[in-house]
Amino acid sequence: MPRILGTDIPAKKRLEYGLTYLFGVGLSRARQVCERAQLDPAMDTSELTEANIAQLATILQESFTVEGDLRRQVAQDIRRLVSIGCYRGLRHRRGLPVRGQRTRTNARTRKGGKKTVGAIRDRAARRQVRTDTK
Repeated sequence: MPRILGTDIPAKKRLEYGLTYLFGVGLSRARQVCERAQLDPAMDTSELTEANIAQLATILQESFTVEGDLRRQVAQDIRRLVSIGCYRGLRHRRGLPVRGQRTRTNARTRKGGKKTVGAIRDRAARRQVRTDTK
């Protein structure tokens, strides 16, 4: 299992798909890296030599922002939005969708599980809720 920039790349995958396990590297960028390194994107990652791994790592570090640097940059951008108090920053702070999605229904990934609000009409259910909270 090769290790590039601190991330383990699965051994039984094509090189172009294995490189996508790195944060900030998608399929098109992985193909660009393979082209620059003059490696066949169809080869298995288990076939990589130490020299190939070092070559891939230097290309990724010199040409692209990936892994830790990219994560830090994204976190810094979000902190900046929150600190200046813009709409997107407020949405990040409240844990709500940032890009204009509806929140009346859906948005469960950002909002978390459902929270029932309002009166419970059935007496038996009301008793059950009281005993659960005690």
